[in-house]
Amino acid sequence: MEKGKISSLQMAIMMYPTIVATAILGVPSITAMYAKNDLWLSPILASFIGILTVYIAYKLHKHFPNQTVIQFSEQIMGRLVGKILGFLYLAFYIPVTGGIIRGYGEFIVDSFLVKTPISVVMASMVLLCAFAVLGGLEVLARVAQLFLPAFTIPLIILIFLLSPDFEFKNLFPMFEDGIMPSIKGAIAPSGYFTEFFLMIFLLPFLTDGKKGLKYGMMTVFAVMMTLVVVNLIVFLVLGESTISKVYPLMNVSRSISVGNFFENLESITMAVWILGAFIKISVFYYAAALGTAQWLNLSDYRPVIWPIGILLVEFSFWSFPSGMELGRYDLVNFPFQGLMMQTLIPMLLLVISVVSKRLVKKSKTS
Repeated sequence: MEKGKISSLQMAIMMYPTIVATAILGVPSITAMYAKNDLWLSPILASFIGILTVYIAYKLHKHFPNQTVIQFSEQIMGRLVGKILGFLYLAFYIPVTGGIIRGYGEFIVDSFLVKTPISVVMASMVLLCAFAVLGGLEVLARVAQLFLPAFTIPLIILIFLLSPDFEFKNLFPMFEDGIMPSIKGAIAPSGYFTEFFLMIFLLPFLTDGKKGLKYGMMTVFAVMMTLVVVNLIVFLVLGESTISKVYPLMNVSRSISVGNFFENLESITMAVWILGAFIKISVFYYAAALGTAQWLNLSDYRPVIWPIGILLVEFSFWSFPSGMELGRYDLVNFPFQGLMMQTLIPMLLLVISVVSKRLVKKSKTS
C-alpha cells in the first residue's frame, strides 16, 4: 500500500512541527490561565504523557512490525471488535484534522486576511496538503526536512529580538500556590503530546526501525523544551495579561521594536505557523487516508485522498461552528479524547497483546 521508506530521523523531523505548530500559539494563554507565573513547568509535566505514548506506540510496533493500529486491532480484539475500534479511530482523526484546519483558518482570517472567506483559506490549504499526501510518505518526509529550518530559525530570531523586553520579575514568586496550578495547566498541553501516537502510522515504514524509540523520545524532549521556552518568553513580555490573549505569541511579535527598523514582525509568526500547519495537516491527512484504506481493505490509499479531503473541510464546519467552539474543544474536550484514543486505548491493546502472547506461549510449553 505504501512503498515509500523513511528514516527514524525523518520521522522525528515530521513529528516535531506536527506537535509544536498549533501548540505554540494557544498553549501559553491556556497554561497561564491555571499556572500563572509557573506556566513554564506545565509543558514539562505534560511531556510525561508524550513519553508514555511514544513507548506504547513503539512496543505495539514491535509486536506488529508491519501494521498500523487499524490493522493490528483486528488481530488483538477480533475482526468485529477490531473493525469497530478502527472506525472509532477514523471517527477521531478525521474530525480532529478538521479542527486543525479550522484553527488554521481562524488564525489567518482573524490576524491577516480579514476580508477573505475562511472557506477559501481552509480549502486552499487542504488542496495543497492533498498533493503532498498524494506524493507519498517519502515526499512528506522530504518536505518536512526542507521546511524545518524555516520553521525553527525564525523562532530563534524572535526570541533574540524579544530579549530586551524580558521582565524577569513576572516569574516571581514561584510556586506561591504549590505545584497544583502547574498540574492543571499541564492538562491542555498533554493533549498535544498524545498526538505522538501518530508515529504508529509511520513506524512500519522506517528503514532503521530499531532507532524509532530513541528518535521518538528525542522529539518529545525537543517539543517540551520548545513549549517551555515559548511559555517563558511570552510571560516574560506580557506578564499576567497573557491570560487574556488568544494568540499571545503573535502579540509579543508585534511588540518588537529594535532601532526603529525591526518592527511589527508578526509576519515571522505567521510564516512559522503556516509552514507548521502545512506539515501538521499533511501528517494527520496521511494518517486518515492510510487508515481509511486499511479499514476498507484497499490495495492503495490514494483513491480515498480526495474524498477524505472533502470530509476534512466539511468537518471543520460541522464539528466547530465557530472559533469559540473550537477554543472550548481544545481546552476541555481534546485533552481527554486525545488521552483516551491515543494513550489509554493503545495501552489496553498492548496489555491484551502481551498477556495473550504469554498465555499462548505458556499453553504451548505445558
